Amino acid sequence: MKDLGYLAQDISILHRKYYKDTREAFAKLGLNPTAACVLLTVHEHPDINQNQVAKTLVIDKGLTTREVNKILGLGYLTKTAGTGKTQLLTLTPAGEDVVDQVQTIRRSWWQDRFDQTGIDANSPLIPAIETAVTNIIEVD
Repeated sequence: MKDLGYLAQDISILHRKYYKDTREAFAKLGLNPTAACVLLTVHEHPDINQNQVAKTLVIDKGLTTREVNKILGLGYLTKTAGTGKTQLLTLTPAGEDVVDQVQTIRRSWWQDRFDQTGIDANSPLIPAIETAVTNIIEVD
């Protein structure tokens, strides 16, 4: 059995390769891979705030702020007043349109990886990774 310590390295390799391979496609939309992830997170969690985005993606709050400001400037997001000082993020109609393209880019990249390796979308690996990620997000 492979040492599980290598799993982090393997996941990191996948992450870097995904970012490298999708950077150009996202750039055509005015995004980078991280901004695309922020956009998808807002799509998946309507009326989320920046701190929640940072926590969900496990990224630095400063990076989240920079990416949100970039996406706001593109007209894909709006901020509305929430409770107290909280600002809620919502996709604009243009943002909804871009989400469809972002999802297609992401889905295609992963489908290519699966097709090349013979991994099936029903692999037990997928729910195992989802469980680990959920645990990380809920605990942190």
